Amino acid sequence: MELLRIRGGRRLEGRVPISGSKNATLPVMAAALLTDQRVEVVNVPSTEDVLTMARMLEHVGVGVERLGVHSWRLQAVGITGTYVGADLTQRMRGSFLLLGALVARAGEATIAKPGGDDIGMRRVEQHLEGLRLMGAEVEETADAYCARAQRLRGVRIDLDIPTVTGTENLMMAAVLADGITVIANAAREPHVYDLARCLVGMGAHISGVGSELIVVEGSGGLLHGTTHSVTTDYIEAGTYMVAAAATLGDVVIERMRPTDVRWLLGKLRAAGCDITEGAGEVRVRAERLRAVDVTTWPHPGFATDLQPQFGALMTQAQGTSIISEALYENRFRHVPELQKMGAVISTEGRSSVVSGPSRLHGAEVTIPDIRSGAALVIAGLCAEGDTELAHLYHLDRGYEDIEAKLRGLGADVERVLVGTPEQEVRDLTGVIGD
Repeated sequence: MELLRIRGGRRLEGRVPISGSKNATLPVMAAALLTDQRVEVVNVPSTEDVLTMARMLEHVGVGVERLGVHSWRLQAVGITGTYVGADLTQRMRGSFLLLGALVARAGEATIAKPGGDDIGMRRVEQHLEGLRLMGAEVEETADAYCARAQRLRGVRIDLDIPTVTGTENLMMAAVLADGITVIANAAREPHVYDLARCLVGMGAHISGVGSELIVVEGSGGLLHGTTHSVTTDYIEAGTYMVAAAATLGDVVIERMRPTDVRWLLGKLRAAGCDITEGAGEVRVRAERLRAVDVTTWPHPGFATDLQPQFGALMTQAQGTSIISEALYENRFRHVPELQKMGAVISTEGRSSVVSGPSRLHGAEVTIPDIRSGAALVIAGLCAEGDTELAHLYHLDRGYEDIEAKLRGLGADVERVLVGTPEQEVRDLTGVIGD
């Protein structure tokens, strides 16, 4: 079994480059189904989720070639299958992104119910209802979602909440539909914009992205190929910003857009950090921290994917902070692990109450999901003694070379192998669908 061992107490200093966005890469890869020409994707992060998406695309007949560490070539000359089974979908929620593109391209799709992090109910009925409005017959069975349509048509779709994956799924379906599709109350996250940028590069006609109203003029036929450079990962950038603040460090986060994390920068300033914005970078410096409250909200509100990390930061701040989660009811799986390390933190419904500063100590902790794992890394960097994190699979799904990047900032971090290979296989069994 692999563990991440962190010897805490070191102040982070230096510069760290941000990788391409995992959350942007997955829908862009799925968009390769919308053309029979080559799609080359660059600035792709080397993460487990990207590898899983590549395997799913190969499964349905897409030619997949890895050109380099951060670049892939995809070509869907023909679709040889429209069923994606649980052995693939249980690995990540992003598998559901294949539904809209497959129905639009092949006329049918069956996607086993997806897995991913167990952070709470993540509704898919908006995806399904949107496809129904576009003319698809959609059925939910005990273990899969099935959709069929001879031809999709443009319609107005009013989302009751701005779902990211739903917006992306419906955009991909709409670009091959007949007529104009309007997606109201659309998600506005940077990776939604990046998918639209890729689709436009493939010949799609899309307007309004970044606002609540997206308009897609369907092509009625396949798109053409393109080369697309994936946007940088604002969640990874935010994670290193929070880590810099928690260790009272001085870090420049490079290759990012400050506008993507404006809401985080405001909270860090309120917590006492000195923030300097540059062209494509942000410098975070901290000497003392004070407690601030946070409530997650769809973009441009505070991202749910940074809520656990910010909670870890607040364990080092003076005072009491309330961290409220408006999107997912099970977003506090990191709390019991932080308590093992000495954090004074409790949960009340969809909120956690954090009192600080806490004198954290090293402990053996288990990573329950990607962002909880990042929170535990941050806590380990602040703790006295050694912290050992198990179930690194989750971190590897969303963060590229996290230990190397932290070592570049002066952290004492190493990946170690303990036990036997047989034990490692047993430990991974049962968490593969988290």
